[in-house]
Formats: sequence, structure tokens, C-alpha cells
Amino acid sequence: MNFDDTPQEAEFRKKVRSWIEENAPQYLLPYLQKASFATLELGDYDVLAESRAWRKKKFDAGWSCISWPKEYGGLGASPIERVIWGQEEGYYAALGGLFTIGEGMCGPTVMAFADEDQKKRYLPKLASGEEVWCQLFSEPASGSDLAGLTTKAISDGDDWVINGQKIWTSGAQNSDFGLLITRTDPTVAKHQGLTMFFLNMKSAGIEIRPIKQANGQSGFNEVYFTDVRIPDAQRLGQVGDGWKVALTTLMNERLSIGGSMPTGFPEMLAMVKTLSTVEGLAIKDRAVREKLADWHCRASGLKYTSARLTSALSRGDTPGPEASIGKLVAGAMMQEIAMAALDLQDLSGLMVDPEQAELSARFQSILLRSPATRVEGGTDEILRNIIAERVLGLPGDIRADKGLAFKDIPTNR
Repeated sequence: MNFDDTPQEAEFRKKVRSWIEENAPQYLLPYLQKASFATLELGDYDVLAESRAWRKKKFDAGWSCISWPKEYGGLGASPIERVIWGQEEGYYAALGGLFTIGEGMCGPTVMAFADEDQKKRYLPKLASGEEVWCQLFSEPASGSDLAGLTTKAISDGDDWVINGQKIWTSGAQNSDFGLLITRTDPTVAKHQGLTMFFLNMKSAGIEIRPIKQANGQSGFNEVYFTDVRIPDAQRLGQVGDGWKVALTTLMNERLSIGGSMPTGFPEMLAMVKTLSTVEGLAIKDRAVREKLADWHCRASGLKYTSARLTSALSRGDTPGPEASIGKLVAGAMMQEIAMAALDLQDLSGLMVDPEQAELSARFQSILLRSPATRVEGGTDEILRNIIAERVLGLPGDIRADKGLAFKDIPTNR
């Protein structure tokens, strides 16, 4: 793959760069340059307000969700142009965390399964940041087995009545709408009795409880449903066809996460160039250099794997299971680099005050958040199975519950 811009791409890049230079909130740049993965502090500025403002400014100029069709709030840009935009947006992309799930996961699912009126109603407001979306999939009793979910949807006239619980729902406390997968028929095999909906997160009967994480943030939430009513018009796909709809969301999720997940390698490389240890400058240490070489190879592999995915999308292909590779490698690499960075800092790695040890605080923040990256969007084990079975073509795991009606699967609940 040729990574040099074509004349058309170079012109597009110039246009993007010029607009960002003229319109980006440069007063936030000092904060954005210090941001760690999934941790954004803007001092006296409100994170939600600033994120929405930057999103709206992009939308008004046609730069939000640029790969979406124009009628849904996008620009109709190519996958390559989307990559160029991401490269040029740089640090300002950190302001988009609030909208990642909506743009990368919910939006493509709505686009694929909603009717035309719904697409024109919901997608532009998602693109503009006026409405935030979340994804209500995981449940506490199902672990990594998404198809083992028990949240029930029972038909009642033109409505469905929902009862159950979801967990690890990113951004639920700030969301206006969400994708919700439910069980509508327990008498068939677990993958066949699911149905997908979208719903208003302010609906009566919804309770959201933020989960306090090790890094002090509350990005994840528990969400409880008690007799929540959803109109049948907000069903996505056919009744019982929810697994097919969910796969569309999951493939886009792994592409969205794996294609852009940071690894911590650039920060690590910058740190070892200035960090002094008892043996001297850290980058002069042979063991450190050996690790840097290994991380550089993995980072390059991620770069070129992402490039292959971009090429596939340019050909009109849909995101496939190979998108799982990026998340699997980047998540483990992030945790490994953060641990190595704190080890190199020795006792100074215990310092948590950003004013005293800014770099140490950044790696500490990454380390405390990184275990979650190996669970969200599919655990390492699930992703390895997906890659083995659907990319490499290896035999699948033996599944004892295959073909059983969901209600007949043994459980100790």
C-alpha cells in the first residue's frame, strides 16, 4: 500500500488542516496534550460542554461523521479521507470520546436497519452531538457470552415491556438514546431468540448507576429496566433476528476501537529519552532498547493492519472479524507499556500528583484504565476465538449448549 497522498488526497489534507487551524479550540490544547486514554481533564472548562461545542462546529462545517452519507449528517467521504481527517484532527480528537459509541457503533446499526424516516430523524442529531447514544449489551450473569443475556422483552399490543439489567454500559449517564438487545423467545436456541431495539434513555423505569473505577472515573454504568415500554416501531430488524443486528454493531465496534486505540508507545519512547535511572539514561539500557524494539514492531503491525482494513473499506467491503486483531494487540500492549514505565520510574512511579510528576501520573492513569480495555468490546479470550475461527479458519470450540432451547440450558442462577 502506498502511504503517500495522491494529489486529490493532498488537496483534501490541506483543506482539513486549514479548517482545523482556523476553528479548533486552541485554548484547550495544553489540556488535550496531557490527556491519557479514557481520561480527559480540562481544568475549569466543562468537558461535556466543550466536547459538544467542538462536535457542533464540525457538524456545521460538514466535518462530523465525514464518511456518512450527506443526507444523514456526513460528508460522504472515502475511508482514506476519514483517516486523513483523524490524522489532522490530532489532539482535538480527544474531545470526541463522548460520541465514539454513537458514531462508530450505534449509527452504523441504525443506518443498516432503521426505516428512512428514523434515519433522517436520529442520525443528523447524533452526528451534530445534539443527542448522545450508548450500547446496552453486556449483562452481569452472562460474562462474555452475549447470547446468554436474560433481559426480557414481552410484546404488549404495539409496545414491548422490558425488564432486566445491563452492565458496563459506557456513557449511559450522558446518553439520550441507546441500542438495547433483549430476549424475546426463551423456547429457541439462545442466538435465535433475541431482538434489538433502540430506546430513549430518559424513559420511565430506567435507572442508571455509575460504577466507580480504579482510575477514579465512572465511564461505565449499571442500567436497570423495570417495566420500560418501547414502541414496536423502535425495533431494529425482525423479531428473533437480534443476533444478526448485534453482529453489525459488534463488527463496527471492533473496527472503531481497534483501529484507533492508543498503545502508549509514543509516550514511552518520549519518557525513556529523558528518564535517568541508577544506570544512566533509560534509553541507553540494552533491556529497555530491546523492549522498545518489540513494541515498535507491534505498533507497526497495528498500523499496517489498520491500513489493510482501510483498503478493504475503500473497496466497499464491510468490517469483518479481522478488526478484532487491533483491539487484542493494542489492549495488551497498553497495559504492558504502562507497567514497564512505572517499573522504570521505581519509587517515583508511586507519585500521583500531576503537578509533581505529570508523566508518572499519565502512565499511572493508563495502567489503572488499561485492564478495562481487555474486557470491553470483547475479552481477549473471545477475540482470540473469533480470530482463530473466522480469520484463520480453525475448528470452533465445542459448545455444549448448541441447539438447546435457552430455557433448557443448565444454570445455577
